[in-house]
Amino acid sequence: MEHLDMRKKITIMIAVLSVLLFSALNMTIVGTSLPKIISKIGGLSYFDWVFTIYMLTSSITAILVGKLSDIYGRKIFILVGIAIFSLGSLLSGFSTSIIQLIVFRGIQGFGGGMIMSTSFATVGDLFSPRERGRWQGVLGATFGVASLFGPTLGGYIVDHFDWSWVFWVFLPIGVVAFFLIWQLYPGHSRREKEPIDYAGSLVLSVMITSLLLGFSWADEKYPWGSPQIIGLFGVTIISLILFILIERKVKSPVVPLHLFQNSVFTLSNIISFLIGMGMFSVIMYIPFFVQGVIGASATVSGLIELAMTLSMVLASGIAGNLITKTGKYKKFAVLGLMLMTTGMILNALLTVESTLMRVIINLIVTGLGMGIGFPVFNLTVQNAVKHKFLGVATATSQLFREIGGTVGVAVMGSVMGTLMASRLAEKMPAGMTDQMPPGMEEMKDPQVLMNPEQLEQVRLTLSEQARQMFDQLIAVFREALSYSLSGVFLFSAIIVLLAVISAFFLKEIPLRSTNFDEETEGEKEGASL
Repeated sequence: MEHLDMRKKITIMIAVLSVLLFSALNMTIVGTSLPKIISKIGGLSYFDWVFTIYMLTSSITAILVGKLSDIYGRKIFILVGIAIFSLGSLLSGFSTSIIQLIVFRGIQGFGGGMIMSTSFATVGDLFSPRERGRWQGVLGATFGVASLFGPTLGGYIVDHFDWSWVFWVFLPIGVVAFFLIWQLYPGHSRREKEPIDYAGSLVLSVMITSLLLGFSWADEKYPWGSPQIIGLFGVTIISLILFILIERKVKSPVVPLHLFQNSVFTLSNIISFLIGMGMFSVIMYIPFFVQGVIGASATVSGLIELAMTLSMVLASGIAGNLITKTGKYKKFAVLGLMLMTTGMILNALLTVESTLMRVIINLIVTGLGMGIGFPVFNLTVQNAVKHKFLGVATATSQLFREIGGTVGVAVMGSVMGTLMASRLAEKMPAGMTDQMPPGMEEMKDPQVLMNPEQLEQVRLTLSEQARQMFDQLIAVFREALSYSLSGVFLFSAIIVLLAVISAFFLKEIPLRSTNFDEETEGEKEGASL
């Protein structure tokens, strides 16, 4: 589609951006809303699975669709992705338990994986690598806009309406996006038919699932050295070996292994994995700090995250244009990742005495880093391979980022739970929870911190003596939660710092000015570790 005139390209991009906006709004609205949703339907111990299942299903779908869209075109998969994502959103709003919500979020993930994979690949179809910097910035800004409105609206909905509208409010946008793609997106001349790598896809799914369960259950349900955890990690290793053997033999592998012979491709995916691990600490756990530690409402939590969003949108747009103008990207990658690391270190220093203004400043720093660094690595991956591998290369980058997010969420959940339990054991006065007066039984569970309004209502019903015990207990819970979140943010800072170090070794190759496959200088210069 590179040969199309600019007006036609922009029209197609408007349709694609509408799809991305629909998908991103549905994802960003959940983060701020989920603590309140959990307080309604229960299931705090499964909190991370609401995000993890989405990452799992979207990762598996994206990598398979990346390959198929190279053969059959992007249009059909965007349309199917919108339909599946909309169904998952509709069903999520009808959930009556955390298990149902997890299942329906998994359905959303199948559609979201299709949307994300094909949308980013479409930019590569329409524009040469040199031109993509600007449009990658626009895509980043789209996620920023979603992050701008999603959390705020999500907080407002759960504070004033039934929480189900968190999943239903954007369904009309999905309908509009579907018909925009149907009408505007051009058809595709299918390439020569290739066999689908079902075996590789199945083994890859087993590998990701066992890896996820291993990290999720370790130290949560079973000790790290238990047969269950060792068995899951063993399945992961065996699946990885089988996957490599399968991909080396099949005619049309779901992930062509020869792509990893290119150092730029390989290192970019490693960095994407690390970014995925680190960035979700802010997305997931800042609302816990604002609502649980500071005691603000979900609406305020959403407004606080606007600081990160606005700085991310601004930085993404400026960085994208500068990359297109200069043809350079490495310095932007390093700068962005360094700012992200700084923001996460600042978050790790937050305490129960920290003000909302301090949280806002930390999020501005983090948002600037995310806006500058996030778009770079889709660009480097696409620039490093032939255009005929564009879909699968883009999907592979997404896979690494989402696996990183999945592993990161699981590990951070374990870190948070372990640190909070140890802090409560250290700070909780002996027998305090057993001495609570009637009506305070639910206060034995720290998840009550996620609903500040309900806490205040409970407090007003207590006697003066009971209020003193209530206030003491809440103070202990908040200090323990703050302590555990500091550990989560510090862990994330270390992960992103590893990404900074890796970025220094990224070989900067010229951004190609065409999508023509014979233009392979970039591949030659980036080749071979």
